[in-house]
Amino acid sequence: MAKDNQMSMPGVFGGLMRYNEEYKSKIMFKPAHVIAAIIVFALLAIALNLFTR
Repeated sequence: MAKDNQMSMPGVFGGLMRYNEEYKSKIMFKPAHVIAAIIVFALLAIALNLFTR
């Protein structure tokens, strides 16, 4: 029989990486800056497509 219904719990994090232990890059972008750059790039591509016809 089992010993008092003891369960073995898995190790902490199960081999998953915690993001605060990840390599810290010197170049960091805020999400708002990335979205703004995508919008500017899309508008530039549309403008070039319209004006080069």
